[in-house]
Amino acid sequence: MKYDIEKRLLDFSLKVIEIVEALPNTKAANYLGGQIIRSRTSPALNYAEAQSAESRNDFVYKMKICLKELRENFAALKIINYKNFLKQKELLVSALNENNELIAIFVKSILTAKKNK
Repeated sequence: MKYDIEKRLLDFSLKVIEIVEALPNTKAANYLGGQIIRSRTSPALNYAEAQSAESRNDFVYKMKICLKELRENFAALKIINYKNFLKQKELLVSALNENNELIAIFVKSILTAKKNK
């Protein structure tokens, strides 16, 4: 089964936007919301760039940026969860699960690209 990573990244971005819009209007929630909007949209944009990489090293570099942003986003989502900022727990759990799956996909892709150098 072939996965459309670009579509998953875009869908995940939309899910995170939904989470951000549901956060309470507090200083901490607004800060975290802004942070995850930036860290969540970055992987989709960098993945698109990776598809046009000029070399295998360039591809790996761009994929590592995606991975870094996904990990940052995962940490921010966990903070939102621990702080109980979001009433819709199922939305947050779904986002955490998808984020974790995307991290695993990018780790494997980077390892495969490095191995095939």
